[in-house]
Amino acid sequence: MLLDTASLYFRAYFGVPDSVRAPDGTPVNAVRGLLDFIDRLVKDHRPDHLVACMDADWRPHWRVELIPSYKAHRVAEERPAGPDEEEVPDTLSPQVPVIEAVLDALGIARVGVAGYEADDVIGTYTARATGPVDIVTGDRDLYQLVDDARGVRVLYPVKGVGTLNLVDEAALRKKYGVDGGGYADLALLRGDPSDGLPGVPGIGEKTAAKLLAEFGDLAGIQAAVGDPKAKLTPTQRKRLTEAAPYLAVAPKVVRVADDVPLPDTGTALPHGPRDAGALDALAARWGLGGSLQRLLTTLTT
Repeated sequence: MLLDTASLYFRAYFGVPDSVRAPDGTPVNAVRGLLDFIDRLVKDHRPDHLVACMDADWRPHWRVELIPSYKAHRVAEERPAGPDEEEVPDTLSPQVPVIEAVLDALGIARVGVAGYEADDVIGTYTARATGPVDIVTGDRDLYQLVDDARGVRVLYPVKGVGTLNLVDEAALRKKYGVDGGGYADLALLRGDPSDGLPGVPGIGEKTAAKLLAEFGDLAGIQAAVGDPKAKLTPTQRKRLTEAAPYLAVAPKVVRVADDVPLPDTGTALPHGPRDAGALDALAARWGLGGSLQRLLTTLTT
């Protein structure tokens, strides 16, 4: 089980009231919400391995070089010497180090790799997996990894952190008309304002799905643009021709990496805390109460 950790703690932050606070009054709604979420996931799915995948760089330079608008609207401060600072709610930022410390004390593997997003870490673990994989994320970008033949599916939160949609290839075909392998092509054609991806002007989700059904994949669509006999309307041909520079670079930006240099980290689900003393101190300092205790009970039973 691979957790898109930032996606999940954002959901926890907005799904749990900020009246959930530490003894000193500091909000800990994201911390406790994420712990409750992990507890529910472990109870319901009993994974053998669990990895909290992190954004070591939420806006990698190599993606921005290809598409400068990539996530540009989320930048709070540009940093030439390192990852740009992301715009994050004031009361969420201080909770992230607490989340990281608690995960470490619990012994839940926490993996981020310099120069890569959590999506890329997830993509690489998925590529290397020898058995079924559950990816837990609120980010549709990871639908591209869904693969029934390999047992790869996405668990997508639809209400707070309590209700999950199971996304397999049948679900993708029903909603988008593509399978997992086709989702990245659909996404780059359609564009995604939340990620600053322009897409092809005038090609929405339904048109993108029809083009993929007709021509198979992005390469097939691009070949059709150069074939006068291909079944493209003059407007579609014009729009795709004009978008050729974008389409030449978009696949590298949209498709998650599967070759990230992962650290040699044990990923087995822990059955007790790695550092009980540190965990007790964190529980007392941040008032983690029942959320942490429930997860500990789940891990040890």
